[in-house]
Amino acid sequence: MSKKVTLLKKTSKTFLLTGFILAFLSAVILYFYTKNLLKSEIEEELYSTEARVINALKNGSTSLSLPPVTEVIITDHLKSKVLKDTLIYDPSQDEMELFRELSTFKKINGKNYKITVRNLVVESESFLVAIVISNILILVATFMFLFYFNRKKNLKLWHPFFKNLEQMKHFSLTSKEPIALIDSDVLEFSELKNEIILLTEKVKTDYENLKQFSENVSHEMQTPLAIIQAKIDNLINEHGINDKQFVQVTSIQKDIQRLKQLNKKITILTKIDNHQFINIEVVNLTKLINEKIENFKELKQVHLSLYSEKELTISMDSYLADILINNLISNAIKHSKKEEEITVYTNGSILSISNFGDKALVNPENIFLRFYKESNRKHSTGLGLAIVKKICDFYGFTPSYSFKEHQHIFSVRFK
Repeated sequence: MSKKVTLLKKTSKTFLLTGFILAFLSAVILYFYTKNLLKSEIEEELYSTEARVINALKNGSTSLSLPPVTEVIITDHLKSKVLKDTLIYDPSQDEMELFRELSTFKKINGKNYKITVRNLVVESESFLVAIVISNILILVATFMFLFYFNRKKNLKLWHPFFKNLEQMKHFSLTSKEPIALIDSDVLEFSELKNEIILLTEKVKTDYENLKQFSENVSHEMQTPLAIIQAKIDNLINEHGINDKQFVQVTSIQKDIQRLKQLNKKITILTKIDNHQFINIEVVNLTKLINEKIENFKELKQVHLSLYSEKELTISMDSYLADILINNLISNAIKHSKKEEEITVYTNGSILSISNFGDKALVNPENIFLRFYKESNRKHSTGLGLAIVKKICDFYGFTPSYSFKEHQHIFSVRFK
């Protein structure tokens, strides 16, 4: 997954990268253009000097050599002109200097002359470098100014967008207050604000309707289930029924109990999804586990043991803490034989519950999914561990499963 960057940083980076590339290209172009221009100027000056020397020779001048700038010598043969760069010792500077040299051969007044004129190139190169550096500095300064100016303008331009984005991050379906968005003189941002308001209002309305529907269904189911349960109890107690009827009625009772448990657990999941558990208090989980162990021992013949290195206290809703511990221990009891020991271990940040098993789960990655069951136990709803996972997600805890030394180990790591 690629690293995310802010919008302003992204646009600023693009602006700067484009600016520096343009500055570099313009500097290169300016360098070669100015170099060719200076070269043309030097050559034009050489040809001009050559013309003056030729004119002087035609007028009878004899001493025209001024080394290393101008040299006039008599030669036996005429050759083609030569234009080149050459290194020559300059006695005035007492060092080797780079010159642009033009050598031409002319027949003047019946004599063959080799006329050589030169112009110093070093100064033109320094001039060229100064021009390029000045250009780069001006461009960099311009782009830096434009960058900060553009950034300021963008911050002002995008302010409504960022402000509304921040409001969206804090948007809550359970809040009664409408989302507070600011308007913008930019048409697209204004339209986005209006669409967000319409969308959030619709989502909140749909959420309230769904929440009301779920609560109504849950509430309405409780009454007929209780009535059916009461009638079945009356049927068993007041009327004589045979063994076959007793088995059938008992089966119906179990199904009703399962429906009650299913309805209760789905209601809990819905309330967690709707963030209805907002009462935060410090809960001593070690003490709560001790109480749960004693309760389970009274109800069932189970071997439960608690090993605590340090008291485990967590800030969360006490009702959800009770459900978390209850579901973890119940799950271990359901999948253990009566004579096998179930171990609960806690320290300052971890709770783990282990019970013996013949083999590891086939699909451990699905164990916390709703209605997922690896066993065919009819009394299991497949929601106990899903509720554990939902509670952990709600508070940022980390649930996990492992199988070591013939033991199923369910652990919760707290913040």
